[in-house]
Amino acid sequence: MTKELEHKFVAELEKHQNIVHKVCRIYTANRDEHNDLFQEITIQLWKAYPKFRGDSKFSTWMYRVALNTAITLYRKSKRRPNTQDFDDIQFKISAEEYDDTQEQQLKVMYKTIKQLSDIEKALVFLYLEDKNYREIAETMGITEVNARVKMNRIKTKMKKILNP
Repeated sequence: MTKELEHKFVAELEKHQNIVHKVCRIYTANRDEHNDLFQEITIQLWKAYPKFRGDSKFSTWMYRVALNTAITLYRKSKRRPNTQDFDDIQFKISAEEYDDTQEQQLKVMYKTIKQLSDIEKALVFLYLEDKNYREIAETMGITEVNARVKMNRIKTKMKKILNP
């Protein structure tokens, strides 16, 4: 790869790295797993970058690679026993930004999301990122109608999880 291509990649990654962190937060249970997944996604982005044609926005392409990497690793990790429960994770949120109610709501939301399938997690993640259904469909490689239907089903499923 040329130095110019390398500089473009690093600039884009730095600009959009929060996307990768958010994906990591959805699919991991602790800091070490988060760091490992972040590194793996970065490696996959780097490997795939020469093939990025620019047909979509870099961020849309980045979502797709990050989610596919996370889903692949998540499926592999399901074979291993979970070593840390989600409830044990400490949120590092300053008291000025969030009161206890917001923190509890976040914990409940993440705990609910953890119960969804890997594809459902990806859809919820993109929805929570304020992506419209067209962008969700493009990122996930499905039709816009399919994205809407799946999201409605996920909302119903999450309500059932929250209110059995």
